[in-house]
Amino acid sequence: MRGVDKRFGLWTAVSMVVGIVIGSGVFFKAPKVLTASGGSVSVALAAWVIGAISMIFGALVFADCASKVEKANGLVDYAEAFVSEKFSVLVGWFFAVLYYPALAAVLAWVAGLYTSILVGNKSILWPAAVLYALLAAALNYFSPVLSARFQVSTTIIKLVPLVLISVVGIALGVYSGTTFENFSVAATMIDESTQGFSKAVLATAFAYEGWVVAVSINNEIKDSEKNLRKALVFGALFIFAIYVTYFLGIVGILPVAEVLSNGEGAVAEAASVVFGPLGSSILTAFVVVSCLGTLNGLTIGASRGFFGLAVRGYGPRPEQFAKVDERTQISNSSARLSFVLIGLYLLVWYGNFEGWFGTFVDISELPIALMYALYMVIYVQYMVKSTEETVVKRFVIPVIALLGGAIVVFGGLTKASVILDLSISIAVFASGLLFTTKRSTNNESQTVPELKLSRN
Repeated sequence: MRGVDKRFGLWTAVSMVVGIVIGSGVFFKAPKVLTASGGSVSVALAAWVIGAISMIFGALVFADCASKVEKANGLVDYAEAFVSEKFSVLVGWFFAVLYYPALAAVLAWVAGLYTSILVGNKSILWPAAVLYALLAAALNYFSPVLSARFQVSTTIIKLVPLVLISVVGIALGVYSGTTFENFSVAATMIDESTQGFSKAVLATAFAYEGWVVAVSINNEIKDSEKNLRKALVFGALFIFAIYVTYFLGIVGILPVAEVLSNGEGAVAEAASVVFGPLGSSILTAFVVVSCLGTLNGLTIGASRGFFGLAVRGYGPRPEQFAKVDERTQISNSSARLSFVLIGLYLLVWYGNFEGWFGTFVDISELPIALMYALYMVIYVQYMVKSTEETVVKRFVIPVIALLGGAIVVFGGLTKASVILDLSISIAVFASGLLFTTKRSTNNESQTVPELKLSRN
């Protein structure tokens, strides 16, 4: 293993998993999950469960991958060790070019959206989104240490609106009967078919997304072979519990029809009903900070995307992108390019609302369906190569992860924009083939990960 400090104990690792995953997704996507479920609370809950299964069992597979890969550095190294070096380059390229910057752009917009709800002025949405994207970029470029501290400090803040809505909403819903009414009456105005359910699962996948980033801290966890698995399981179960109780809290406060009509503003409306205008404003402010924490985390990942390829000898001009600034300890070239991409995707997101493309290019879900397809490739190869494992570890857990991932991918395939989504995702993924010729950068971290298949 690499000679890095074992800084994190079990509960610190659990808090990191929770902090990475929980962000804006549950606020942003909860109404969409209910919409895709045809207004049926029970179907929507089932979608949250399937999304959680995809996350939990996928995390278990990657936890085992981490214990087998000598030079563990997250998904790209697992792709290289279990599939092939070229495949890992394409995965890393997809992360750098589409996954991180596209989701960061959406998060800047979500933060701007809730800011506009907070101040009651829709006209500031886009200026706020641009400002937040610029601030996140500046923070990561000029002070990565401060960026990391901000990321940690927002973890507790993220839980405040979720816990308050969960506890108060569930109690109020049971007392008033709203919860039981919402369960018994389905607003069948929306698609309740299998396709609708898979679309709902795809929406939950956005809220759960980020769990895969957690496996990259493997080398910094004490007794990582045991504690990473525990952290992923405990963290994933905690996230699942928080998300489901928050959803039940929302439908305990508001009738289904109001949740659907309010959309992303459902959390503010629910808070207003329970806590009044002032309480609603305070809770919405917490949501904004939560969104900014997630935006910061995605910007951290995005700024290191091309550097991660360059130190392995791949990508555009690896000799340049592998250079690390002595003061900030990041690649300035990698950071600058990622910020440009975030700006471009934010422009695409703006164009959606202005009708530039004739259809909605949903970059919030577009990269996630393909990412789960890539996960599935690794799951299969894990089963092929992990010959020393028990039946449960080698087959049962990966098969469950495969089934959950298949539903997410099917959700992407049933969207009206499937042809456009697939074309963009595949084009970005395949364009990485232009940069699969390895060039030396005199950096030891481009060493090929070793796969340990024997028990120690």
